[in-house]
Amino acid sequence: MESGGLRRAYGALFAEVDAGGFGPAPEGQLSAEQIVAHLVANDELMIQATEALLAGSPFAYYELEEDMHRPQLDALAAEQGGLRGLTALLHGTSDRLCGLVDQLGLAAETPVATHLREGFDLIVDEPLPWSRTLDLHMRVHLPKHQSQLHVLRS
Repeated sequence: MESGGLRRAYGALFAEVDAGGFGPAPEGQLSAEQIVAHLVANDELMIQATEALLAGSPFAYYELEEDMHRPQLDALAAEQGGLRGLTALLHGTSDRLCGLVDQLGLAAETPVATHLREGFDLIVDEPLPWSRTLDLHMRVHLPKHQSQLHVLRS
């Protein structure tokens, strides 16, 4: 498995973040900082599952909830000094994830117990080949948050 498509999806997201000029989030929605913190936390979860597969584990799990505990996202944003620090951290986690994906080979087809809920757009609660979960991240998850960032700027 190669990370080229995943790297392009992150690149498009970073272009949106770098454009800046974000306004406040509508009631009940994530702010720009919370979106980036959410993506950092998600990358960390995906890194853990990918490392387990690379270590030869026959079982791994991945669980992501849409709001991922807003107080923890706010704490991560404060710890990193806001959007700029979060963006730097996301560059690091995304690079690390993509590097691990490049190493997966046949392990990418290992079923991973996946629980994923992002609004009504993306709901998964079943074992999936890890390559499929990574594909959902690339084609659905990252573009969804890229769009949310765009709306916050509009």
